[in-house]
Amino acid sequence: MAHCLGQGDFVEVAFQTESGPVQGMAEILSPTRKTAAGVLQPFRFVALGDDDHHRLRLSVDQVADRSQMGLKSSAFRRI
Repeated sequence: MAHCLGQGDFVEVAFQTESGPVQGMAEILSPTRKTAAGVLQPFRFVALGDDDHHRLRLSVDQVADRSQMGLKSSAFRRI
């Protein structure tokens, strides 16, 4: 991002993955660092539809498989 957003702000996030589009509401977290291209600022989803959640999980699994980490996103299920 070009500029920091306020920590705690709520935004709508949308991005394209290999599994399809993912869209949901997110809470902005504290910026991690500045780069020449802008600011890296994490977020956490606070509302995500079932289909979007499924596409996001598939995308994370694909990245994990490609990096040969041997981890599936299902290993991090909430209890």
